[in-house]
Amino acid sequence: MTRLFNLDAQLLFDAALLAISMFVLFTFLSYMLFEPVRKVLENRKQRIEDNENAAKKQKAEAITYKEEYEQKLKVVDKEAQDILSEARTKAMKNEAQIIAEAKEEAVRIIQRANVEAELEKKRALDDMKQEMITIASMMAGKVVSANIDTTVQEGLVEETLKEMGDSTWLS
Repeated sequence: MTRLFNLDAQLLFDAALLAISMFVLFTFLSYMLFEPVRKVLENRKQRIEDNENAAKKQKAEAITYKEEYEQKLKVVDKEAQDILSEARTKAMKNEAQIIAEAKEEAVRIIQRANVEAELEKKRALDDMKQEMITIASMMAGKVVSANIDTTVQEGLVEETLKEMGDSTWLS
């Protein structure tokens, strides 16, 4: 009998033995190789998930810190504006105070100048009176060679000055 392939007991036994040894070898390799590889892959997967979770957490913290930072910047900007506004107000007050002091000083200087001018007028008036007295004395001395005492002479000068009036000396 000619067969396509020999299907005999030996072939079946060899095929069964091969199948059993393949199953044992697959089981052995799965415990020895596949299981550690699965564990490594599982550990790697877990580390990646942990890293992703940590990154998400850090990103959330960064967003929180950024918002806090922006709030603080707003507060600092507001404080800076308040400080600048206060400085401007103080500068305006100082300016007004300096201007007021300068005006007061100008008024004092003008008053002092007026007082000095009055004193100078009085001095000039007194000097003119003295000069007039001297001139009048010399004229009286020349006109009247007689013996006149000084009290009569001063009386005559005063009388002459009164007749001329103070308005003549002020002009």
